Amino acid sequence: MSQITLRNVNKRYGAVPVLNDISLDIADGEFVVLVGPSGCGKSTLLRMIAGLEDITSGEIEIGGRIVNTLPAKQRGLAMVFQSYALYPHMSVADNMSFALKLAGVPKAEIRTRVEEAAHILGLEKLLGRLPRELSGGQRQRVAMGRAIVRNPTAFLFDEPLSNLDAKLRVKMRSEIKKLHQRLGKTMIYVTHDQTEAMTLADRIVVLRDGDIAQVGTPLDVYRNPGDAFVAGFIGSPEINLLPATSLGPEARAVALADGTHLPLPDSLPLPEGTPVTYGLRPQHIGIAASGLPGEIVLIEPTGDSQELGVRIGGHEISVVLHDSRPLSPGQQVFLALDADKAVVFDTDSGKRVI
Repeated sequence: MSQITLRNVNKRYGAVPVLNDISLDIADGEFVVLVGPSGCGKSTLLRMIAGLEDITSGEIEIGGRIVNTLPAKQRGLAMVFQSYALYPHMSVADNMSFALKLAGVPKAEIRTRVEEAAHILGLEKLLGRLPRELSGGQRQRVAMGRAIVRNPTAFLFDEPLSNLDAKLRVKMRSEIKKLHQRLGKTMIYVTHDQTEAMTLADRIVVLRDGDIAQVGTPLDVYRNPGDAFVAGFIGSPEINLLPATSLGPEARAVALADGTHLPLPDSLPLPEGTPVTYGLRPQHIGIAASGLPGEIVLIEPTGDSQELGVRIGGHEISVVLHDSRPLSPGQQVFLALDADKAVVFDTDSGKRVI
C-alpha cells in the first residue's frame, strides 16, 4: 500500500513560515498534482514527503507508517527531478541501474528490471549511450526509468518538464499519464503549469503562500473555484475578473462602474452597493446579434479558434471563439454572456459568494 497522509504539517525556516498546517490524504494509486505560483511551498512539501527536508511539526505517514524521522532511502519513494540528475560519465543502462547496484541487487535481476523499464519508456536502443548523446526528452525518460527500476511505492515528480520545449512537454505529459495508467502507482507531481495539472491529475491541490487554497478533481476546481485566486490560477486563457457592485438581493446582475449590467445565474445575497468581483471564463462568452456592446481591441488566431480582447465598460476582457469568422480591431460587436457560468467573489476576502 502506498497511501500517503499529511497531518498538520508545518515548515519554518527560522521565523519564516513556508508551509502552514497542511493536511492531505493521497489514496493508493492516485495521481495528485501540487500546483501554485512560484514560492507557494509546493516543492518544499514534495521534498518533505521524500525525506529531503525536515518538517517543523506535524506527521507524514506512508503506507500506514509515520516517517518523520525515517531517512529518504528508507521511505520506498522514487523522485524525478527537474534537472534529470544523470551521471554524465555513465551509460543510460548504468544510470538506470546505479541505485540497484548500491543496494546489492543481483546482476540478473538488475538486467531484467532495466530491460523492462527501457521497454516501457522506449529506451531499448539507447541503453549504451551517454547522457550528452541524448535529447532533453530522452534524458527525462532515463530519469523516469531510473525511478521505475527501483519499484517504489510511490513516484514524486518535481517540475520534470520545465526544461523541455513546448512541443516536447506535451509529448512527455502524455508519456507520464500512460506510465501512471500502466503502473498504477501513487504519483505526486509538482508544477506551476496549470495545464499540466489539469491534464495529468486525478486531484489537484492548489497551494498559495504555504496554505492549501483548494483540493478537488480538475473539472471541479475549474468549474467551482472556491475563491478568486483559484479561479484566476486555474484555466487558460485566464478567467475574466471584473470589479463590480451588487444591485441588491432581488437582482440577478451586478453593475460595473459605468453602469453596465452583467448577468448572474441567481440573485446575489448582498446589499445593494456591496463591492464584488465578477468572474466569467473567456470560453463562456460569445458574439451575438444583440447583447452587451463592446469593441474588439486584439485578435489572436490560434488555428481553429481565436482569442479576442474586447473592451466593455472601461475594462478589457478575453473572449474565445471556436470559429475563424473575419473580425478586425476597432470593430463594434455584441457579446452574449452565459449567466449560468458566472461566479461572484467577495472583494475583500476573495471568497466565493455565488
